[in-house]
Amino acid sequence: MACLELSKEVKLKGEEEECTNDGTVDFHGMPAIRGKTGTWKAGIILLLNQGLATLAFFGVGVNLVLFLTRVMQENNAEAANSVSKWTGTVYIFSLVGAFLSDSYWGRFKSCAIFQVIYVIGLVLLSLASQLYLLKPKGCGDRTTLCGAHSTVEISLFYISVYMIGLGYGGYQPNIATFGADQFDEHDPREKQSKQAFFSYFYLALNLGSLFSNTILDYFEDDGMWALGFWASAASAFAALLLFLGGTLKYRQFRSSGNPITRFSQVIIAASNKWGVEIPENEDAALYDESSTTAARKMLHTQGFKFLDKAALITSNEKQSNRNPWRLCPISQVEEVKCILRLLPIWLCTIIYSVVFTQMASIFVEQGDAMKSTIGKFRIPAASMSSFDIVSVAVVIFLYRRVLDPFVKKIKKHKGEAVGITQRQRMGIGLVIAVMAMLSAGIVECYRLKYARKDQGSSSLSILWQIPQYSLIGASEVFMYVGQLEFFNEQAPDGLKSFGSALCMTSISLGNYVSSLLVSVVMKISTTDNMSGWIPANLNKGHLDRFYFLLAALTILDLVAYIACAKWYKAIKHGEMIQQLKEEDKCKV
Repeated sequence: MACLELSKEVKLKGEEEECTNDGTVDFHGMPAIRGKTGTWKAGIILLLNQGLATLAFFGVGVNLVLFLTRVMQENNAEAANSVSKWTGTVYIFSLVGAFLSDSYWGRFKSCAIFQVIYVIGLVLLSLASQLYLLKPKGCGDRTTLCGAHSTVEISLFYISVYMIGLGYGGYQPNIATFGADQFDEHDPREKQSKQAFFSYFYLALNLGSLFSNTILDYFEDDGMWALGFWASAASAFAALLLFLGGTLKYRQFRSSGNPITRFSQVIIAASNKWGVEIPENEDAALYDESSTTAARKMLHTQGFKFLDKAALITSNEKQSNRNPWRLCPISQVEEVKCILRLLPIWLCTIIYSVVFTQMASIFVEQGDAMKSTIGKFRIPAASMSSFDIVSVAVVIFLYRRVLDPFVKKIKKHKGEAVGITQRQRMGIGLVIAVMAMLSAGIVECYRLKYARKDQGSSSLSILWQIPQYSLIGASEVFMYVGQLEFFNEQAPDGLKSFGSALCMTSISLGNYVSSLLVSVVMKISTTDNMSGWIPANLNKGHLDRFYFLLAALTILDLVAYIACAKWYKAIKHGEMIQQLKEEDKCKV
C-alpha cells in the first residue's frame, strides 16, 4: 500500500509523521498521522463523552415509569407498557444509527448528528415539564399527582422522549466503534490499548449510570423532575461540546456504501447460478478483484459453499465488464458469510440479556419485599444496583491487572500469545450468570422462610441481595465487554457499527423475551387456588422457582453457545486493498 511505503520514508524525518497502517484518515480526509491523531488522546475524550451521555440518558430512563404515573396520570400497566416500548425502540434505533454510519455518514458525523438530536430532545423534555406538565406547582412527588394534560402537551412529551431515544440509540453503537477506531490494530502497542478501551468504555457507561441511579434518582423521586431533566440536558450538552472539541484528534474510516445492496447482490448472483457446479480447483475459478468497499481484503473461507457461486466465473462472463448482480468479488461474498457466522453467537447472547434485565425488574420487586432499613436509614430497593456497578469496576480492574496477565503468562509457556479469548470470556459470563440466578433463588427461599404473610414483606435483610447483584456485574464484564470486542473484531470492515448494534439489539430482545417468559410462567402457574410464581404479594408466590428456571435456561444456552463457539470460524483478512489517491498520501 502506498501509505505503508511512504510511512517508511516519513519515519526518517520524524516518528510523529508516521501514517497509521489501518487505512484511517483525519478530519480533512488525509491519511491519519500516528503521532497526531487517535490513541488515548482521543480515547479519553470519547470515554468522558460516553460517561456524560449515559448519565443524561439514565437521568430520564431510570424514573420514567414514575413520571408517567405521577405526572402523566398513566396507570401502572400503561406506564410499564410505555416504558417497555420506549426502551425497545431505543435499541432498535441503534440499527438505524449503525446503518447510516456504515453506509453513508461515517462514525464521526453519525455521532455528532445523533448527539445533537439527543440534546434537543432533552431540552424539549425539560421545557415541556417545567412549563406545561408539572402543574400544579410542586406536583409529581410521592403524595401529589399532577393535573390533566391536553393532547398537545402529551404529544410534546412523547415527541421529546422519542427524540431522546433516537439520539441515544443512534449514537450508542457508533461511539463504541469510533473509540476502537482510534487504535491501529496493526500496531502491537495500540492493539493492546484497543482491547483495553472496550473495558474502560463499559466502565464509563456504568459510572455515568451510577450518578443517575443515586443523585438524580433522589431528586426526581422527591418531585424535582425539571431539575433532574435539566441536569441531564446539561450533561448531554457538555458531552457534545467535549466530543466536538476533539475533532482534529480523531481517526476515521470512510463509509463503505449500502450493505443491503452488497448482500442482495451476493444472494441473487448465487441464486442465478443454482445449477452450476463449483470445480475442484475452486480458488482459481473465483472472481478475486479488489473490493472497493473494504479497507482490507477478506480471504476465501470454507463453508456456505452455495454463496461461493456468486463469485464463480462462468464461460459467458467477462471480468472487464461484469454485472455486479451476477458476479461478485470473493471478498464481498465473505462479508455475507461473516454475518451468517456471527448470528448463532448473537442468538446465544439473548438468554443472557434476559437474565441481565431481571436486575431492573424482578430483583427490585424482591428487594422491595425485604427488610430495607438499617437503623433509621432506609435503602431503596432500586439503589441496590449500585453494587452491580461497583462489581463491574472491581472486576474490570482485576481482569485487566491480574487475571488476564496471569493467563497470558501461563499460555506463553505453552507457546500461545493470547490470554482469555473473547469467546471464552462470553462463556465465562454465562457461567457467572447461572451462579447469579442460583444465588437469587436461594435468597428468595430464605426470604420466604422469614416472610410476614399478612404484610407482604420479610424480616430478611435486603443486603442479602448483594451477591446476586455483584455476580451480575461480574458476568457483564465477561459477557458484554467480550461481546463488544468480539463483534467489533469479527464484523467486516464496512459493518463495524452494525457489530456494536448487535450488542444493543441483544439487550432489546432480552427485554421482550423476559416479558414473554413472565407472561407464560404466570399463565401456566396461576390456577384457581394458586396466585402464580410472581404475584403482587411475593409471599404468596414462588419467585425462587422463576430464578431456578432462568438458571436452567442459561445452562441450556451455555451448551448451545459452546457448540456455536466451536463451530465458528474467525474472519480472515489479507493485505490492505484500498489504494490511496496521490493527493491522499502522507504529507511531510
